[in-house]
Amino acid sequence: MVVDDTILLDYGMKPAEPPQYPVGGVRPDSVIVSHGHLDHCGVVPNLMDMKPDIFMTPVTRDLGGLLAKDTMKIARAKGQVLPFIIEDVRDFETHTNTVNYNTSFDASGYECTLYDAGHIPGSSSIFLENKSGSLVYTGDVDNRDTNLLGPAETLPSADIAIVESTYYGTEHNPRLKLEAAFINSIKATVDNGGWAIIPAFAIGRTQEVLMILEKYGIRSWVDGMGKDVYKIFKQHPAYLKDPELLDKAFKYADIVDGRERRKVMDEPCAIVTTAGMLNGGPAMYYLKHIYDDPLSKVLLTGYQVEGTNGRMVLERGHYEDKGRTIPLSTELELYDFSAHSDDSGLKEMVRNQVDGGCQLVICVHGDRTSDFAAWITDNLEVNAISPDNGDQIYI
Repeated sequence: MVVDDTILLDYGMKPAEPPQYPVGGVRPDSVIVSHGHLDHCGVVPNLMDMKPDIFMTPVTRDLGGLLAKDTMKIARAKGQVLPFIIEDVRDFETHTNTVNYNTSFDASGYECTLYDAGHIPGSSSIFLENKSGSLVYTGDVDNRDTNLLGPAETLPSADIAIVESTYYGTEHNPRLKLEAAFINSIKATVDNGGWAIIPAFAIGRTQEVLMILEKYGIRSWVDGMGKDVYKIFKQHPAYLKDPELLDKAFKYADIVDGRERRKVMDEPCAIVTTAGMLNGGPAMYYLKHIYDDPLSKVLLTGYQVEGTNGRMVLERGHYEDKGRTIPLSTELELYDFSAHSDDSGLKEMVRNQVDGGCQLVICVHGDRTSDFAAWITDNLEVNAISPDNGDQIYI
């Protein structure tokens, strides 16, 4: 989103095959990034030639640099065009202004504040205000308590609210019930002589899953970028709910040495690995070994974006690897360890904004944004819209 043609809120990519990047040129004076996931921060280094003022939490800055380098590595390996060069990444890491929660700063004439969004460590909702009015952008937000993080902060009311809509129309299962089913499935798989492959996003999900496994006494292997992300989280303990419990979870797990990955398959076990949507990463190595094993199981741990292998196996029962289409014969399960608010959480957040005097709600980031906007208009007596990419909204 670009506000007043000057402030850019997030600038990400879609991790499909091939990756999808923003269309149309933007030339912002300021950039505010909500959090360190590819779909929100993945292309910010591409803007460095314009030398905008860039703001985000210190965790998001470190995650953004890590993701940018990984994006370049993957693009080179697949012969794709690089979205930026290493000098851009270094400029991004060096010139980003890091801001803590609840600390005001100026961006292009707006007084801005970041609030804890409860989504991943360092994730923020963004509040902008000037003499003409105010705007709040939720970013990705979670109002529930998890092992890794506490719930999102209550946001100040604004004239305009830009609200994520990922789980509109869907309620999450009770967390303890979900964890119990997940743990029981892993135990049964390993006890029966199979491997439990647990694809997990490197940022937030790998750490949450390892904390769950440690809590229930299940030792596992951990592979992929989630190990590097853990090191970043350790450098910012103030952004974690309980740093000691996170340390305990990683000490309880066995770290995979990429050069000796085959040893992990010596005997049945649980393996937590990237990529969370099965689009590359060590997960593809493990799939080669268990894709036709009826005793083994793949346990997906989050939303699978359209165009990814994870979505493909859910809908069609096969995945692609180096141009080959491979049927997945082993068991497949999906556990919704989402880091987003569900239907009731989203509606409560919008109600709070409307009760505080919000005049316009803009629904973004979801498969049913137009449905959410219609519900808001019908039930909360406030104007709500669902813009398409490229739409301009005049206030």
